[in-house]
Amino acid sequence: MSPLLYYALPALGSYVMLSFFFLRRPRLLHTPWVPAFHARLGAHRGGSGERLENTMEAMENSMAQRADLLELDCHLTRDGVVVVSHDKNLFRQTGVNRDVGSLNFEDLPLLKEELEVYFSPGHFAHGADRHMVRLEDLFRRFPRMPMSVEVKERNEELIHKIAGLVRHYDRSEITIWASEKSSIMKKCKAANPEMPTSFTLSRGFWVLLFYYLGLLPFISIPEKFLICFLPTIINRTYFPFSRSGLNQLAAVVAKWLIMRKSLIQHLQQRGVQGPQERTQEAGKIQSEQQQIGAGWEIWAGWWYFGALMKSQTSKQPSTWGPLAS
Repeated sequence: MSPLLYYALPALGSYVMLSFFFLRRPRLLHTPWVPAFHARLGAHRGGSGERLENTMEAMENSMAQRADLLELDCHLTRDGVVVVSHDKNLFRQTGVNRDVGSLNFEDLPLLKEELEVYFSPGHFAHGADRHMVRLEDLFRRFPRMPMSVEVKERNEELIHKIAGLVRHYDRSEITIWASEKSSIMKKCKAANPEMPTSFTLSRGFWVLLFYYLGLLPFISIPEKFLICFLPTIINRTYFPFSRSGLNQLAAVVAKWLIMRKSLIQHLQQRGVQGPQERTQEAGKIQSEQQQIGAGWEIWAGWWYFGALMKSQTSKQPSTWGPLAS
């Protein structure tokens, strides 16, 4: 054995053992975050599977379904009103090809009478309420309801208005900053650092990389929520291959790489949590739960499943068993 291997192999073995030890016992190195709320059932776009997305009717229906977190996206109108809307452009939702920022709030068009459920092509949501709502109206209507507010564009006026509204209604601890881009998240945290944050795409990738390199137990994790897509249930538009078989393979591989029980448990022990969002894919949710066992309770909350289920299973309480120790 060469001198290099003589020293390298024991060092590598020690590193692997320490990494595995602290992966299972992260509280020996880190103090877990104590959340102001525990979210197990989140309503994507306010509950877009049963009512028209992001309407007051949808959110009231979500509350009736025992949702304990509302997931929202916000944009700014021309007259400076923070409005709840997933899209910057209104064409998909209203049929009017105008950006939210080009209209005053009072001039925003009504939503279409039906909207396709984003993660369930061919399924449509309906509702009597077709009006877009202001974020401030939601804060008044649901003063203690936890909400995740996603900012999609680098608009500092929008970010500061959201931060100001959150402070005004004294809900910094129960309102989550969300964004796919780290550059936007940086501005959000600067505007109101008291609000908990979720992982951006790049931060989620780095956490996954650190996990496979064995470095995750030794790095700091300031984020409190991990919310992203479950590859096996999102629709076909998220995978670029022309053949459905390749898309399905990509989804399976992505799920295998990401849904690791030891990773789930490690992050939970460090205080990272998320809502358990329901969709029409009730059978798939139950199947996935059986595959990964007790770790499902928190892991399901980290994946955007779309909207609340329209099946009868949506009437069941979302109380999976606790994570295994």
